Amino acid sequence: MLPKEEGQALNYITYGLYIVTAADGEKKNGLIVNTVFQVTAEPPKMAISVNKQSLTHAYIVNSGKFAAMPLAQNTNLAFIGRFGFRTGRTFDKLAGVPYQLGSSGCPIIQQDTLSYMEVKVSHTVDVGTHTLFIGDVTDAGLLQPQGIPLTYEYYHTVIKGKTPAGATHL
Repeated sequence: MLPKEEGQALNYITYGLYIVTAADGEKKNGLIVNTVFQVTAEPPKMAISVNKQSLTHAYIVNSGKFAAMPLAQNTNLAFIGRFGFRTGRTFDKLAGVPYQLGSSGCPIIQQDTLSYMEVKVSHTVDVGTHTLFIGDVTDAGLLQPQGIPLTYEYYHTVIKGKTPAGATHL
């Protein structure tokens, strides 16, 4: 564990908030993550970090695919909580949420998301409590081309959201 001052220093790393979804056969789930980034432009590759205890992690491991969607800044806390504070093991996070299946079979959430990227995993890196999934973007598109992405800082200071247990951020 880092001393308090060093832990606070990490608060200045900028993040967005994203819904990451995956499917394992007919089973589908999603969660909120703050670690999604583009690794290369040509060919387009992305990486995400996902807690190993999450159901979505298991689905990504089993299927080798995921979809990532940046949340819009005006997303309400209840919607964030649906994907960020509940487990798919006991709650159907997609019930009543508009989505379409992407070409990868992963749900593409239509509510409060700006775009989507579907990714086929090519590498995994064990980073302790989390796995870093790195892969090739197989499909992408705009959902709300005029929206503003939700940042982790805005989530904390304006929406007044909390960091759930198991999150990447300290």
